[in-house]
Amino acid sequence: MSHNFRRIRLLAAAVSLLAVVAGCSRADSDEQPVAATDKGPAAQLRLGYFPNVTHAAALVGLDQNLFGKELGDTKLVPTKFNAGPEAVGALLGGSLDASFIGSGPAINAYAKSNGSAVRLIAGATSGGAQLVVKPAITKPEDLAGKTVVTPQLGNTQDVSLKKWLAEKNLAGKVKVTNLENAQTLDAFKKGDVDAAWLPEPWSSRLVLDAGAKVLLDEASLWPDGKFPTTVLIVRTQFLQEHPQTVKALLTGLVAAIDFSTKDEAAAKTVVNKQLLELTGKALKPAVIDRAFANITITADPVAAQFPQLAKDQVTAAIAKQAPSVAGFADLAPLNEVLTKAGRPTVDAAGLDTK
Repeated sequence: MSHNFRRIRLLAAAVSLLAVVAGCSRADSDEQPVAATDKGPAAQLRLGYFPNVTHAAALVGLDQNLFGKELGDTKLVPTKFNAGPEAVGALLGGSLDASFIGSGPAINAYAKSNGSAVRLIAGATSGGAQLVVKPAITKPEDLAGKTVVTPQLGNTQDVSLKKWLAEKNLAGKVKVTNLENAQTLDAFKKGDVDAAWLPEPWSSRLVLDAGAKVLLDEASLWPDGKFPTTVLIVRTQFLQEHPQTVKALLTGLVAAIDFSTKDEAAAKTVVNKQLLELTGKALKPAVIDRAFANITITADPVAAQFPQLAKDQVTAAIAKQAPSVAGFADLAPLNEVLTKAGRPTVDAAGLDTK
């Protein structure tokens, strides 16, 4: 019995040693978790978007069935949102697979998940945001003591406004509040608010329907007037498990952009039709013409601007430190689609590496 017991103890010790050695080996090699594997086309794709002109590519793709045509047997489930933070919550909660979204909330989704939950896979719109004010306001200093509206706390325009106010030494001197875009229009007409930093078509609506004037076009703050207003992000797990479905979505997006840029009049008609269905009200011809004149519909996410956008969140007092955007972009699927379509590829500007 004593001999057998010693053999058992020696065997147990040997097993323990092997486990320790194996554990050390894994630690030394800094092994990363195994990525999700390709599971083929998804059964469904839950896609977020907003009823804004800055989401024209999404609205055209949905109306013309350009996404559905490419997705084949994958069921497309579109979901409307008012602003980015709501879509971020759905993405991080797993009830949404991909979304057209503003650059600010896109960065937040990446940062909140420590760079794991989402990836930037395409652009959709550059430009199309303005600070519009009552006619009596002629310079930034006139905003002191006034009420300025953005669509939602922490959304793209909210960050842009607060960063600009900070740079103008107006932080804390202006009341910033958040309203849904349609409510902002009504409040401005009633005189309850003095200014608003809004995406299209709402900035145009305040100008043409409510008598506002433009104090600042955000394009003037960026190199060559280019900044990402709307981009397309996807859950990382969905991208890994269903790359074919993501490429199909991107193929539909490129088709929607081609449709919009080749026949702008048709794109305006389609977008207005979608806005009527989604909001119960179509835009006046002058409004949609002005809105389209202020945007560029493009698959380029203008990735080079994202590090600055991340820093802007600190200036705007939205974040204590600039979120890291390293590794945020995976534009390889988009560039494959663009190359296949004979279009120029887009630059990840280093956002594809950590």
